[in-house]
Amino acid sequence: MIKQAIAAIAVALASLSAHAAELPYNERADAKAELKQALARSSSAKKPVLLIFGANWCKDCRALDAALKGGKNAELIAREFEVVKIDVGNFDHNLDVAAQYGNPIKKGIPAAVIVSPDNKVLYATRAGELADARSMNEGDVYAFFKQAVEQARKH
Repeated sequence: MIKQAIAAIAVALASLSAHAAELPYNERADAKAELKQALARSSSAKKPVLLIFGANWCKDCRALDAALKGGKNAELIAREFEVVKIDVGNFDHNLDVAAQYGNPIKKGIPAAVIVSPDNKVLYATRAGELADARSMNEGDVYAFFKQAVEQARKH
């Protein structure tokens, strides 16, 4: 009986850790340190940093993350950006980082900000443009980020 209980607990823990690995936002990450590292990489790679603010509880955030991991979206993101995903928890985590970039999460998450290697905002969502990411298909996501790239290049 004890062996069965231990086995059941082990299976449950393995399932939980596998599920946690799939979540897009590291709730324990040091967002400021990750941002600093991304800015350093972006300087040498000569490409901007894409900050994506969101939370694991947010279905739209998880939908956007999934959309950015495949096909032409993944290619676009990898080619154009250094990426930092910033967890905002229940709007109680990393709010100082969001405020530093004009509070793009004010109208909802996920939110995106593109910054130059010298940390100047080139583009930011301000009106909750991605807050309904669940309703966006792969083409919609691609068009959004393609347009964001073009707007960022104008700066």
